[in-house]
Amino acid sequence: MFGYRVPAPDQAMLISGGRRGHGGAPFRVVTGHGKFVLPVFRKVRFLTLAMCEAEVAEKCVSRQGITLTVRAVIAFKVGNDTESIVNAGQRFLSDQDQMAVLTGRIFAGHLRSIIGSMTVEELITERQKLATEVLDTSKAEMAKIGLIVDSLQIQSIDDGDTGYIDAMSAPHKAAIQRQAQIAQAQASQAASEAQQEAARNQAEYARQTAVVQAQYNAEVDRAQAQAAQAGPLAEAHAQQEVLSARTELAQRAADLRQQQLVAEIVKPAEAEAERIRVVALAEAERMKIQAEAAASHGRVALDRMLIDQLPQIVKEAASGLSGANVNVLNGADGLGEIAAGLVGQGLTILDAVRRNMGAPGAADEPKPKPRGGADDGAVEVR
Repeated sequence: MFGYRVPAPDQAMLISGGRRGHGGAPFRVVTGHGKFVLPVFRKVRFLTLAMCEAEVAEKCVSRQGITLTVRAVIAFKVGNDTESIVNAGQRFLSDQDQMAVLTGRIFAGHLRSIIGSMTVEELITERQKLATEVLDTSKAEMAKIGLIVDSLQIQSIDDGDTGYIDAMSAPHKAAIQRQAQIAQAQASQAASEAQQEAARNQAEYARQTAVVQAQYNAEVDRAQAQAAQAGPLAEAHAQQEVLSARTELAQRAADLRQQQLVAEIVKPAEAEAERIRVVALAEAERMKIQAEAAASHGRVALDRMLIDQLPQIVKEAASGLSGANVNVLNGADGLGEIAAGLVGQGLTILDAVRRNMGAPGAADEPKPKPRGGADDGAVEVR
């Protein structure tokens, strides 16, 4: 729209011509929004609120009288409040580059003042303290011109050709050099030890490799030898197995033949011997039973048996006379004597049998005397 102006985010719009601004300022301040400005009757200018930078390179004298060249960088800007914008606008609106020049001069003066109260050692070791004191002393003066300082960095402190700082740092340099030499020596020793360790490891690895190679060669040779012997060994094992099988077959045949012999000869012989033994035992038992039976029946049964056989005995004896040439000398009496003699002989035989059988009383009985005699008659048998 014609006559409507808007400042940038990092700018302050200053409108002059018309009523005065805040605190009797000759212009009004507009930030962050636009405003309608009457052409011809109003004039608009813009003041930057962006960050600015100023460099300082100032020669200063320390409390010890040592001339030092100090280089610093100041970061500053116009304050955001209306009062700071008004103060800065009244001083730098027509030439805003003068803000960096004036800021550098202000800080150069404060640097000289503060460095003059400090020693070189303090400046070297306490740079932050120097920066803080410079900021604190310049804050009020910078506020008067509408500026605020965000940071102050001391870049370098140099004593030129005096060599004071170098002399001050010599012990530290020597210590550092000594430490560097020690570190170098330690590093060299460590490197040497590492090389020796690497050489030992390499030698050990070579030894292990040689051992493994030797073992591998030995295994290869052993495998080749076993492979070369495998054929003869297999044949020998086969022959041994054949011999073992044949031996076992022969042993089984011998065992079978032995079993056959036992079945054909020994068993029948043992059976026959057992049969004979049983028969003998039975016969002995029968004879024992018969003997016991004979003993139990007594002499009566035996005498009866003999008496029953006596007629047969006499008959057999008489039959023996049938073919003999007998001469009877005394007639009928002689024949009676012959018969009586035959009977007596039978009784004598009976008595003898009874004695042989162990029958008691038979021998004790009186023998009958033969009848006849020389006086009664004589019989001659031829």
